[in-house]
Amino acid sequence: MQLDRYDRRILDLLQREGRISNQDLAEHVSLSPSACLRRVRALEESGLITGYRALLDARRLGLSLTALLHISMDAHTPERFAHFEAEISHIDEVLECLLITGQSADYQLKIVVADMDAYQELLLQRITRIAGVSGVHTSFVLRRVVDKTALPVE
Repeated sequence: MQLDRYDRRILDLLQREGRISNQDLAEHVSLSPSACLRRVRALEESGLITGYRALLDARRLGLSLTALLHISMDAHTPERFAHFEAEISHIDEVLECLLITGQSADYQLKIVVADMDAYQELLLQRITRIAGVSGVHTSFVLRRVVDKTALPVE
């Protein structure tokens, strides 16, 4: 799909204000409401817009500890990786799981938990029990310096 300046502006605004009305969105991008709605639907149907979500404050939910885990696997086989990925996808505390290169680890996880006790429970009772996990190195997040979800579309 070729994106023009209207599409890019729509995508930018929807990333920043997902609850904006079509009328307001149309005004911001200088289109009629019907033309704007057609474009939004086309962007959704093309798969560029994958959904709409509410962003929650983890601390207010009692989730004050964020950690980055580097996970090493004992074998580098498609079956071992598929098993790990299937298991890790069922753990709600895992916000992100990335298969990585350039490190001694195979995966990087971003997790959020209430405190160190909850972290220890998650690590020892769930993550290290996944078949194939041979090592875990954890870094704890002290402060978020940049925390955004919007992709550059301009």
